[in-house]
Amino acid sequence: MSIKTKLFLYGTLLVLCVPFVFPTWWMITSSFKPNAEIFSPSLLPSSWSLEPWRQVFEMQPFAQQYWNSAYIAVVVTAGTLVVASMAGYAFARIRFPGQNVLFLVVLVGLLIPSEVTIVPLFRIFNSLGLVDTHWPLILVPMLGPPSVLATFIMRQFFITLPGELEEAARMDGLGRPAIFRRIALPLARPALGAVAIFTFLHSWNLYLEPVVYISSQAKYTLPQALTQFTDAYQGQLWNVQLSAASMTAIPVLIVFVIAQRQFIEGLAHTGLKG
Repeated sequence: MSIKTKLFLYGTLLVLCVPFVFPTWWMITSSFKPNAEIFSPSLLPSSWSLEPWRQVFEMQPFAQQYWNSAYIAVVVTAGTLVVASMAGYAFARIRFPGQNVLFLVVLVGLLIPSEVTIVPLFRIFNSLGLVDTHWPLILVPMLGPPSVLATFIMRQFFITLPGELEEAARMDGLGRPAIFRRIALPLARPALGAVAIFTFLHSWNLYLEPVVYISSQAKYTLPQALTQFTDAYQGQLWNVQLSAASMTAIPVLIVFVIAQRQFIEGLAHTGLKG
């Protein structure tokens, strides 16, 4: 490309980046402003202050809430990877009667909104004494619609694997579990990366379920905690909320930067063969 074409292309990309970058820029810079300056037109604070960041930890047990979200997201992600990889491999490589019908029934789970099942699930967990614990926040995503989507992605990836790989493995004396563990799973890293990002972000941003199941402040997750930064008259402390939101966004950025290559490759591979 000529220099003019490159300049035009890069200039266009910079302009298109503004709607995506500006909200993040505004969130971070406004977290250092006094509350009275939040909606001022200035792009930078008139005076930088770390006071809102300090208040985040004084007004709530924010470190504990941060840990709650982190460990729940990690456990849900690990559990979903295990369930989805095994289920996806079974639907893709193991032939059994009613396979396609059963897979269609599983996919129907994606069509059911979480709001429809929240009340029955609450009654079940309440009868088991698991309300106001983190178990519902772990079990529902791991065995619910997010896991169905992960299973679909893994199935689409495993379908693309050549059958000759399994035939060669059987000739070497490997059984089905060994083929899955030693051949199929290592090759599925791109799809696993995509599933991990989807699952981690879904768990990290979960809001409805924590509000329904969790009532103790020390057990809050971050999305639930972000709504609690108010003054004595229930007025919003915007600078404190934006400081907490900035800290909440850090793990999301780290996960995506680390796994973005696997994320893109995984999405590309899942569309090769249906």
